[in-house]
Amino acid sequence: MRILLIEDDLSLGETTARALRSQSWVVDWTKIGESVSNAVKLVTYDIVVLDVGLPGIDGFEVLRRLRAQHEAMPVLMLTARDAVEDKVHGLQLGADDYLVKPFALTELLARIQALTRRSHARQHNELILANLRLDLIAKRAFLSDKPLELLPREWAVLVYLLNNSGKVVSKEQILDAISGWDESPSSNAIEVYISRLRAKLVGSGISIRAIRGFGYLVEESADAPQS
Repeated sequence: MRILLIEDDLSLGETTARALRSQSWVVDWTKIGESVSNAVKLVTYDIVVLDVGLPGIDGFEVLRRLRAQHEAMPVLMLTARDAVEDKVHGLQLGADDYLVKPFALTELLARIQALTRRSHARQHNELILANLRLDLIAKRAFLSDKPLELLPREWAVLVYLLNNSGKVVSKEQILDAISGWDESPSSNAIEVYISRLRAKLVGSGISIRAIRGFGYLVEESADAPQS
């Protein structure tokens, strides 16, 4: 899961981002609302965690702009304001949930999980190609209906590849999809993940082909190459 966190408080932002990443979620953290519109154009997020009291444009205006771009993207608002009017205003603008500061991190995690479950339930819950099936809700992979064990980064790479099956994707695109803004894994790491996935997908009928100078192409194939 990839999360966009908009929080200008340095201490709270660091603590929140660390808690989210402890769940093996990718977190992009920004302190200003003006950057959000461009961010959601470039990256698909599973949920946005949005502080109301931001410098410049406030969280309500950020939410209004987000809803103009993405009607269905879940948004959880954080606020120090406990006034009913503020909550109603946020919900009317399209917020999915509200959490008043100070809050317990365990409650934040639980609310995020609940919101994303509801969001995913409205979308397709599986990715299927040849004999491989990925259950996106349970985060489980099955090869010919037998469980396939994947590490978190292997899972993330495979989900991205299957979401783009039939298209050539570059190493940089894969890195952007599985990494936060403040992470810097090397392109060599992608080669390692691809190599591991090829070994685990033997007999799946899926080919992960290296297209020289461009990236990787995932497609259905009766005889997937392993080199």
